[in-house]
Amino acid sequence: MPNPSDLLMLRDKLRAFAEARDWNQFHSPKNLSMALMVEVAELMEHFQWLTEAQSGNLDAAKKAVVAEELADILLYLVRLSDKLDVDLPKAALRKLEKNAVKYPAEQVRGSSKKYSEY
Repeated sequence: MPNPSDLLMLRDKLRAFAEARDWNQFHSPKNLSMALMVEVAELMEHFQWLTEAQSGNLDAAKKAVVAEELADILLYLVRLSDKLDVDLPKAALRKLEKNAVKYPAEQVRGSSKKYSEY
């Protein structure tokens, strides 16, 4: 889990970056969520035709490109959460707690079934 202060630093840098470019006018939650999905799709392209084994064993050049896509995703996610005034680390921890109830380890260990299938 990222350190909340790291996310606050990213949030502040993103705010300054957008303000310096007069981009706040474009950073609506709708636009940011769409941009986020575009970046996720770009990440997926790098894995599209790989086997499971290949996807877990990227060479250094491919890993560097994937790291940039992951960074884009994180930046858009932090910017979107800022625009919606969502405390992302707190929301993530709450969701993890909910998932622990939905997916008790002793019941789901080793299974990929959805909670509604148990």
